[in-house]
Amino acid sequence: MKGPVAGEVARSVDRRDGSPEAGDALQIGIAVDIPEPWGSVLTQRRVEAGDPLAVPAHVTLLGPTEIPATALPAVERHLATVAAAHLPFTLHLRGTGTFRPVTQVVFVAVAAGISECELLAAAINAAPELRREARFPYHPHVTVAQDVAPEALDKAYEDLADFSAVFEVAGFTLFSHGQTRWQPRRDFRLGG
Repeated sequence: MKGPVAGEVARSVDRRDGSPEAGDALQIGIAVDIPEPWGSVLTQRRVEAGDPLAVPAHVTLLGPTEIPATALPAVERHLATVAAAHLPFTLHLRGTGTFRPVTQVVFVAVAAGISECELLAAAINAAPELRREARFPYHPHVTVAQDVAPEALDKAYEDLADFSAVFEVAGFTLFSHGQTRWQPRRDFRLGG
């Protein structure tokens, strides 16, 4: 998942990827991408852990959610409104944490920017098309190992304990899931 670039707002979608047409369901997600040089480092660490879901590093604002494809224009209008109402902010990633034993996840912690992520996630989830029952309370983080052997979880936890990155978040991205992978659909710049 590549992050928003200043000035870039919309991306075209290649329908040959198997993405749904009107009347079909569409699986979407919304995230803040982790920029370089840190994004590839965290993504590679997830691959090295043997994580079968090793998607590019990101902070999730809305996890995988199924919507009717016909709802996509309303969702995009809502996301544009949300983005315009929130200012860019600084995100500081530092150290590791885990959700074990509840779930087999190790993550890099959000040390600053937590409130901004929480406010964005709440505003995004306010759209009727996006409301869903959450399995767990929202906790912004960057997953670096999930559902792998305990030794791999321990190694990721220890190896990234001193990790630190500070960067500006200028926007978020709407993703859709094609036949085999997540693809960026549209970037939304914060502050309009």
